Amino acid sequence: MAKHLLSAETYKRLEAEITHLEHNELPRVADLIGIAREMGDLKENGDYHAAKDEYGQLNDRKNLLLSILEGSEIATAPTSGEVGVLSRVTILFDGDDADDAETYLIGHIEEKRTGEGVEVMSPVSPIGSALLGHAEGDLVQITLENGAKVSVSVVKVQN
Repeated sequence: MAKHLLSAETYKRLEAEITHLEHNELPRVADLIGIAREMGDLKENGDYHAAKDEYGQLNDRKNLLLSILEGSEIATAPTSGEVGVLSRVTILFDGDDADDAETYLIGHIEEKRTGEGVEVMSPVSPIGSALLGHAEGDLVQITLENGAKVSVSVVKVQN
């Protein structure tokens, strides 16, 4: 099994981000480093150090994305009504009020989309992995990393 299951949309977005970094951002910052080098004394050249730091951060992001894509597969749609990778699941922790229900997208952190207001839960986290295969109305017993046991009710599943 692949290390990372991604939606086709996210896979394409990450490929596009790598291309943008390689062809736009990294060359732009490399030019800034060159300009800053021409200013002289590199020990006290803030522009040079800032550009080098930015280049390092952009290059690290590119390498992270490359490693994610290298070990990834396109996730298939989960069975209707069943929690799977890329499902949106609303859960309620035992003892909480119905108003406290929380909705998560089960998937890789790169699936997070700004503006949608839905947090991402990893399918390999204790709660995420315990929810896989369950359906609306199921009560799921979960043992957390610290040994604590919690129960959550699956309120809603959207696939």
